[in-house]
Amino acid sequence: MWLSRGLPAPGPPGIFENERRVGSGGCEGVLVFYLQGWDDGFDNGAEMAGGRFTGVWAVLVMVALLGCSPKPQVYEGPPVTTIAVHKAARQMDLFAGDVLVRRYRVDLGFAPEGHKQFEGDGRTPEGVYRITHRNPASAYHLSLGISYPNETDRALASALGRPVGKDIFIHGQAGKDQGKRDWTAGCIAVRDHEIEEIYAMVAPGTPVLIRP
Repeated sequence: MWLSRGLPAPGPPGIFENERRVGSGGCEGVLVFYLQGWDDGFDNGAEMAGGRFTGVWAVLVMVALLGCSPKPQVYEGPPVTTIAVHKAARQMDLFAGDVLVRRYRVDLGFAPEGHKQFEGDGRTPEGVYRITHRNPASAYHLSLGISYPNETDRALASALGRPVGKDIFIHGQAGKDQGKRDWTAGCIAVRDHEIEEIYAMVAPGTPVLIRP
């Protein structure tokens, strides 16, 4: 449904008078109303789009789309207590205690075999981590942060004389996979509608076990 906001009083000529936030189907935009004086040869009128606006003021309307935000979901099942990723199987399982709640097919980094050692190696980490936060403004639709690197990861990268990696997430695709498998820089990717579901199910602090 369309959403709107009340309009303020008119302002001086030639500037934004008011705007309305609008949205439908997960999209949002701004409906902007302009007030512009027409006194330069139009004789208090203005021809526009085949119609005639009479009077000194003409109202021009422009809709500026701000983009589509992911549709939030509500999860009412048992709390997810563990995320288990099996890299070789390209599989991610969500558990509530010992009960399997969901299973997903995943993509990994572009060099998926082995534990991530340093920034840019294209590997997905292995080990025990946790979800740090939710990111609703992800460039990959939605995402959940993973607590890589830990102290062991930092020490490994330092011993190799390389910068440690960062910004490892479980995220969607947002069209960036281009039909490829194992296309990320080291993150764990699912389809967009799946990350919407996972985003609703998984809370910060949830353990993440990533196996080879």
